[in-house]
Amino acid sequence: MMEKEIHIKPQDLHAEMLRLRQEEQMDFLESLTGMDWGLPAEGDTEETMRGLGVVYHLESTTSGKRMVVKTATLDREQPELPTVTDIWKGAELPEREVYDFFGIEFTGHPDMRRLFLRNDWVGYPMRKDNDPAKDNPLRMTNEETEDTTQEVELDEEGRPKTKTNVLFGDEEYVVNIGPQHPATHGVLRFRVSLEGENIRKIDVNCGYIHRGIEKMNESLTYPQTLALTDRLDYLGAMQNRHALCMCIEKAMGVEVSERVQYIRTIMDELQRIDSHILFFSCLCQDLGATTAFLYGFRDREKVLDIFEETCGGRLILNYNTIGGVQADIHPNFVHRVKEFIPYMRRNLQEYEDIFGGNVIAHQRLKGVGVLSREDAISFGATGGTGRASGWACDVRKRMPYAAYDKVDFKEILHTEGDCYARYRVRIEEIEESLHIIEQLIDNIPEGPYQEKMKPIIKVPEGSYYAAVEGSRGEFGVYLESRGDKMPYRLHYRATGLPLVGTMDTICRGGKIADLIAIGGTLDYVVPDIDR
Repeated sequence: MMEKEIHIKPQDLHAEMLRLRQEEQMDFLESLTGMDWGLPAEGDTEETMRGLGVVYHLESTTSGKRMVVKTATLDREQPELPTVTDIWKGAELPEREVYDFFGIEFTGHPDMRRLFLRNDWVGYPMRKDNDPAKDNPLRMTNEETEDTTQEVELDEEGRPKTKTNVLFGDEEYVVNIGPQHPATHGVLRFRVSLEGENIRKIDVNCGYIHRGIEKMNESLTYPQTLALTDRLDYLGAMQNRHALCMCIEKAMGVEVSERVQYIRTIMDELQRIDSHILFFSCLCQDLGATTAFLYGFRDREKVLDIFEETCGGRLILNYNTIGGVQADIHPNFVHRVKEFIPYMRRNLQEYEDIFGGNVIAHQRLKGVGVLSREDAISFGATGGTGRASGWACDVRKRMPYAAYDKVDFKEILHTEGDCYARYRVRIEEIEESLHIIEQLIDNIPEGPYQEKMKPIIKVPEGSYYAAVEGSRGEFGVYLESRGDKMPYRLHYRATGLPLVGTMDTICRGGKIADLIAIGGTLDYVVPDIDR
């Protein structure tokens, strides 16, 4: 469905968002993007979209209706907006991200701390007038994590008042899982408060490998931005880059050939199989099933060999381009893909024999880390995690793109919402991906693999959003252009940030060993979170 865009004054934002949630059934906060629309000019009002603000993408999971909400404040000294964390749980970490990079304080937010940057960072690097190099010399010291969090409220006269709360009490036993720990699946740290072996609460610490990719994009031309997408979720590199190309093409009114649509769809599904095999392998390793881990890596090599022959890369692929793909498929591509399909189908049964049907795996996964459908939607936990909780959230079905409207496939849904359901969804999705590829591989149409593009690409002024079904959920791209050869703002809806946001909720009351199983089945990739 087409997106409707509305502008709301900050003082009316919370009431209107609550109305949209209750009356319009906008229960899915798809994306939350911080913005700096520039310094206010004389005569500006909030309606002119100057100053600092936020763009919200909303969707109703019942009607499919979509909406974009924009709000801005002209106050750059102490910018404030009301929180929407009481409406959508998934707003908590994105609001902290906006506070971290833009300095907007969200009144009523329960945990108004930095999310990615150091506690002693000076300034807000995503503001257009900020100079991080001047205010932040290289520091080689190890900072201590602050054990306090701030909640900003308004008093009777509308002035902010700040409450400081202690995150962990002196009597609590707090252990670190990560940042250097194989089961965190990247450089991520969980500060875990324990009572015996039971988890009381979890504090997620991100930013250990944050590279400022969204800031870098503002000084890169559109073709130059493409390479960075492969470095986000590197197990969904093909899909990430597809989303960005699709967003730019949509903005420019460029239609790629049917051949490109088929190739992109096949490549995306090969990438999904590659990613889900690695999910299986790493989960098995986390739970001590080393043999199964090796089986998965054996099979993943087959996909990487296919990628390498056409793309020249195995992990960092650099394949999709604006208007097409970098090179046509290799002469062996169709043959090798058709060989791989029956090979992989046979080995899926092997996975079930060695791990999926194992009584130890059942005891470690069943009934553990339950995420309800309501919470999955509220957190925006898309992908296999949402579908394991019964939420039909597949972008390929909700907003078909590429050649997905030309193939028949099932959206895999389970209702248990536990670790085992999340495992089952990924394994069954491998079979569906094979089925999708099977329908396309013998029918790739003739045509150009790249449309002719101008040497310098300029995107028409405006704001645009495009999304694909990544390996671990919806990967979205929000682009705002001022008509230049470089984006004014390019924001990525990370698939992993909403997943990590659920950890405190679904781990509470579980065992410390459950945290390992839960993290493994959520299947987040840290560079995707640390953009």
